[in-house]
Amino acid sequence: MAAEEPRLLIALFTDADVSLKLAKQLRERGCDAVSALELGRYRPLDQEQLDFAVSERRTILTFNIRHFTPLFEAYWKAGKEHYSVIVSDQIAFGELLRRMLNLLNTVSADEMKNNLKYLGEFAER
Repeated sequence: MAAEEPRLLIALFTDADVSLKLAKQLRERGCDAVSALELGRYRPLDQEQLDFAVSERRTILTFNIRHFTPLFEAYWKAGKEHYSVIVSDQIAFGELLRRMLNLLNTVSADEMKNNLKYLGEFAER
């Protein structure tokens, strides 16, 4: 099997609990972002959403901290590769967009790989 080509820019997949509008706004700013809702993935199990993101080499953004943190830990313990999990509290859309843009403009895809990030780390201070 050939080694994966390194990626500089994060490819984002937003979970079904995140507004479809976020992926659209990020694309308008030149980011690679797709929404579970756009893809008709309304009700898959959390594990299925993460598996889908991995299969597409995408970082997943979710508000579902309670379920995705243990999924991240299971991947970590099993040594399974993934493209990161970003978790966030449900916040106002404008702030969500600002934080995502801060993250996307400061962290590369290679830096994100196999990590768990809290979007609150990218709030303007």
